[in-house]
Amino acid sequence: MNQAMNPYLPGWEYIPDGEPYVFEGRVYVYGSHDRFGGPLFCMNDYVCWSAPVEDLSAWRYEGVIYRKNQDPMNPSGRRCLYAPDVTRGPDGRYYLYYAFDFRGVMGVAACDTPAGEYQFHGHVRFADGHVWGTRSGEPFPFDPGVLTDEDGRVWLYSGFATRVPAIASGFRRLTNEGGVVLELEPDMLTIRSGPTLLFPTKKQPGHFPDHAFFEASSIRKVDGRYCFVYSSQHNHELCWAMADSPAGPFTFGGTLVDMGDLFLNGNTDERKAVNYLGNTHGGIEKIGEDWYVFYHRQTNRHSYSRQGCAERLTRTPEGGFRQAEVTSCGLNGGPLEGLGRYPARIACQLYSGQGSARYDIRFPRLRLAGHPYFTQETPDGEQTDTQYIANLRNGAVAGFKYFRLAGLQTVEVELRGRADGELLVADTPDGAPAAAIPVRLHTRQWTTLRAPCPLPDGDRALYFRYKGKGRLDFRAFTLRQHRTI
Repeated sequence: MNQAMNPYLPGWEYIPDGEPYVFEGRVYVYGSHDRFGGPLFCMNDYVCWSAPVEDLSAWRYEGVIYRKNQDPMNPSGRRCLYAPDVTRGPDGRYYLYYAFDFRGVMGVAACDTPAGEYQFHGHVRFADGHVWGTRSGEPFPFDPGVLTDEDGRVWLYSGFATRVPAIASGFRRLTNEGGVVLELEPDMLTIRSGPTLLFPTKKQPGHFPDHAFFEASSIRKVDGRYCFVYSSQHNHELCWAMADSPAGPFTFGGTLVDMGDLFLNGNTDERKAVNYLGNTHGGIEKIGEDWYVFYHRQTNRHSYSRQGCAERLTRTPEGGFRQAEVTSCGLNGGPLEGLGRYPARIACQLYSGQGSARYDIRFPRLRLAGHPYFTQETPDGEQTDTQYIANLRNGAVAGFKYFRLAGLQTVEVELRGRADGELLVADTPDGAPAAAIPVRLHTRQWTTLRAPCPLPDGDRALYFRYKGKGRLDFRAFTLRQHRTI
């Protein structure tokens, strides 16, 4: 039985900023391309993945669709391509919009198919020919979100809240007041109107209180209305706002997803986040009969190796969206089967005995030495899934949601490290353990340990908490219906 799990792509792939689209019966995801262990965001060329609408576990690698050095402003490929978006234009061709790092220019590439080899098309420009972002005083072009409406009009959204050093944008003084909208001509390059400020930052009047725009513009049509998705001032949540016109005004709706499950059930304390926090970016798409939100998580104790996740959304009676919780089974349509082997990398909650932390600060590794994290054994680009959770110390928790348990009797875990203690298994974070697996290890080899775990039947979470001395690496666990001797 095929099952969809988070992250939804193989463990060796790092695609943040995912924008999902359904084209001709397949879901295509366009995003940035991080490098495992890289020192910067988005160091690799753009690639694409797709899956049939009817099986969201069957992702297919479409290959490289656009290389950094294809833009004539970036012939050496030294500048990184940041979060892109794609739209099918009025002419039926596919157009990929991108900004490369902090250059302050928006590029466009075009292709006849959703995931073919895109070719450079031009830079977004004004009618007089000058490229947007090349004159001081213009809004900083960043994080494009693009929509081709049913009437053929094309709308481009962009924005960034943090002032970029002048040296990064060629000593131009560009503004950073919030999210803007522009209308483009049918050539997909020329600005017909705008840019117009729609989403002020928290420093500007008219911002959404406590959820002001920060970055990550994304736009969709939902039941005839326009739904804008963005990353807020908190940086670790995606929010939504709705309008009757693509030019606004937009009304704030709420949080779609937060990687630490903050703002869910009234929890606003970052110290109680259930995951390590950092930036996130994504979009929504209707796949079949359901809407999903795509976002990304952090790995490797920094913000430069991010992986795509997705969650199913629930609608409100008013036509909006309720906040989704982070899970291990986002695209699965329901809980995972409570039987068989599962990689530890699908943990949707991970934190130390002292809680979680933020990754988006300088020198985080010095501060995170006692924290668990996702990492892998092989170098970037090697298509072998060797991802695991490293550095489980006393009190650390890895949580997985959800499994449909039926007759569970035994749990096995694949561990290594230097540790003397026990791994407790429960269906709530602090609940009474259903299993206690003795751990006495002093090895770099993966070792399988097991214990009885007779949890009651039903849809349940699983939490693995280490209690003891030393530290563990956690590769996988297996759920069995019959006791293994």
